[in-house]
Amino acid sequence: MFKSIALTAIVIGMVPPLAAQTQVDIKEWNVPWPQTRPRDPFVESETRVWFVGQGGDYLGLLNPSTGEFKRYDLEPGTGPHNLIVDRNGNVWYAGNRKGFIGRLDPTTGTFTRFPMPDSRARDPHTLVFDRDGNIWFTVQQGNFIGHLDTASGDVRLVEVPTPRARPYGIKLDSRGWVWVAEFGTNKIGAINPDTYELTEIELPGKRTRPRRLAITSDDIIWFVDYVGGRLGRLEPDTKKIDSWPMPDGERSLPYGMAVDDNDRLWFVETGTRPNRFVGFDPATENFFSITDIPGGGGSVRHMFYYKPAGTVWFGTDANTVGRAVVRGVVPRLSP
Repeated sequence: MFKSIALTAIVIGMVPPLAAQTQVDIKEWNVPWPQTRPRDPFVESETRVWFVGQGGDYLGLLNPSTGEFKRYDLEPGTGPHNLIVDRNGNVWYAGNRKGFIGRLDPTTGTFTRFPMPDSRARDPHTLVFDRDGNIWFTVQQGNFIGHLDTASGDVRLVEVPTPRARPYGIKLDSRGWVWVAEFGTNKIGAINPDTYELTEIELPGKRTRPRRLAITSDDIIWFVDYVGGRLGRLEPDTKKIDSWPMPDGERSLPYGMAVDDNDRLWFVETGTRPNRFVGFDPATENFFSITDIPGGGGSVRHMFYYKPAGTVWFGTDANTVGRAVVRGVVPRLSP
């Protein structure tokens, strides 16, 4: 069921030219519940932005137009880590410290729990929908990748063969294949959704630690190397891997990541104070935008691109929910 593939080609990029820095407009909303680590926003509509309060055991809802917040309390100790919202408005969230995936029906306030079928899968981590509305998810410390059938509630787990691989960020490509950053090792995993067969692809450098992923429209896999301070590119068919050092180098600690509808990559350097919101254009291989996060950030751990408005949303350890307007941002030519 498992395969391991060594990389077939490695290109370690030189430091790419940095175009004259183009700033993006960033706005932040202070969350009214202090020190609760708001994170992982999901935009349902222009007036409904959901997020989890990982340190406060709640699901939060922000209306950016009015600045109003609403809170849905969870069982103490749930430690919600991530959420996504389905077509019917149901909110699905990872009960990271209680070993379940939960669902909230906001119209009734009803919560439903979907427990893991294996007690070792104790910490559901990041969730993502597939094309059928079912959920793939990572289980970091438990070392699994899981699938939840949202109609039946059935959960199927795929154990990662590399010990302590810490499956973390997760994305699906246009074919429905599941791609996973194995944060505890220098590997990226890929699952065939029809067979549940897992293939592990080794990345160059034993210290490489992929944390989050983004997939461009050509199905190229991009990743941030949290330890090495690099941006990586993986071609799924050839297994060719390229990488570029981040603007702030090895100390940058790149973390939250997103891709816009122009296939430009956005991520946050969390090793800097304040955190820096950075743009990279794969077409020119340039880092073309660097903007300090006004509230400091602390750490931006996950990001969501909202295509209708061309905005990237994120939560921060500084207890804010933030929005960056990236549509219309045009790189200026270096003098």
